[in-house]
Amino acid sequence: MPKFAYVGVDLDGARVKGTEKAPSRGDAEIALYERELRDLKVTEKKSVLQYEISGPRIKREQVMHLSRQIAAFLKAGLPILDAVHAIGTESDNSSVRRMMNEIEDGLRTGERFSDTLERYPKVFPEFYRGIVRSAELTGELDTVLARLSRYIERDLEARRKIKSAMLYPTVVAGMSVVTVLVLAIYVLPKFEDFFNDLDADLPLPTRMLLNTTEFMGNWWWAMLGGLGAVALLSFIALRFEKGKYARDALVLKVPVLGETIQYALVERFCRVLASMVGAGVNLTEGLRVSTDSLRNRVFMKRLNEVNEAMLEGQGIAGPLARTQLFPGTATSMLRVGEETGSMDTQLEVTAQYYEDELDYKIAKLTALIEPIVIIVMGGIVGFVAVALVSAMYGIFDQVEL
Repeated sequence: MPKFAYVGVDLDGARVKGTEKAPSRGDAEIALYERELRDLKVTEKKSVLQYEISGPRIKREQVMHLSRQIAAFLKAGLPILDAVHAIGTESDNSSVRRMMNEIEDGLRTGERFSDTLERYPKVFPEFYRGIVRSAELTGELDTVLARLSRYIERDLEARRKIKSAMLYPTVVAGMSVVTVLVLAIYVLPKFEDFFNDLDADLPLPTRMLLNTTEFMGNWWWAMLGGLGAVALLSFIALRFEKGKYARDALVLKVPVLGETIQYALVERFCRVLASMVGAGVNLTEGLRVSTDSLRNRVFMKRLNEVNEAMLEGQGIAGPLARTQLFPGTATSMLRVGEETGSMDTQLEVTAQYYEDELDYKIAKLTALIEPIVIIVMGGIVGFVAVALVSAMYGIFDQVEL
C-alpha cells in the first residue's frame, strides 16, 4: 500500500508531520481529517526501487492525455482544482500522480495553473506554458487545452510515421550486416584452411573476399579505434554551437531526407504559431517561442532574423520568404493571412497542408531507401556467395585436370 507524507496543524495549533498508509492520496487526506488535522499538505512517498522502476520521465503521450482530460473536465463545468485532483487520484502512472499532486498543492496556495506548470519545463515546453498563460487571461483554457492536445497528437503521429518509414530499411540492413559478419567470422576461415590444404589457384572474387576478411581480422582494433575517434570528435564538435549548426545544415542538404525534415519543421512551426496566435499571444512572442520549439539551428538563426525584421515593421511573409527555408506555397498562404487579418486561420491551414505533404515525402523517402538498402546489402551477400561458389567450382575443375 502506498505511503503518504503529510504536514498539518492539530486542534491546538501545533504543527505535526508524519506518514500515512492509504490506497490513494484522497483516502489519506480523509483519514487525516478524521484525526482532526487541518491545513494539510499530503505528498506520496516513493522508495528508491519504486523510483527506479517507474522513472521520473513523463512522455508526450501522457501530456496529450492530461491536456485532453483537463479540457473535458473544464468544459463540463468542473473547477481546475477538482479536475487536477481527479486526474492525480485516478492516474496509474506514479510520476504523473506525483506531478498532479504537486500542481494541486500549488493551486491550493493560490497559484495559477500556468504558474504550477513552470516547475516542469521538461514536461511542458515553453510554447505550451505560454499558450496556457494566455488562455487563462482570456478565459478559454478548456478550448486551448483541447487544441494543445490535438497538436501534440498530430506531432506524435508525424514522428511515428517517420520512425515506421525507417524501421524496415534498418531491420534489413541489420540482418544483412549480421549475415556478413557470421560468414566472415565463422564460415570463411574454415574455407580458407580448406583452400590452403589443396594449394589451389583461387578465382579473383574469392581472393578479394579472403583478403578483405584477413584485413578485418588483423586490423579490427584499428578500425574500432578509428570509429571511436570519429565518434569522440563528433561528440566534442556537437558540444559547440558551430558544430550543431553544421550538423543541422548538413542534414537539410541530404537529398530527399533533407526536404522531408524541412517540411516537418515548417509544419511544426506553423502549428505551434497558430496555437499561440489563436490563444491571444502576440505575433512577436509567438514567433520567438515557435522558433525555439524547432531545435534546428539553421531554422532558428534565420527565423530570429525574421523576428528582427518584424520589429522593424516588415511583416512576416516577406522575411520568411527571404530565409529560403519556407516553400513558396507557405509564404503565399501567410501573406494572405497577413493581408486579411486571419493569420491564425492561415497558419492552421498551412500546417494542415504541409502535414499532408509530409505524408507524401515520408512515403517517397521510404520508397527510395528500401530498394537502395536491399540492393546494397543484397550485393554484399551475393558477392560473398559468388566468391565461395566460384572457388568450389574452380577447385573441382583443377582436381579433375
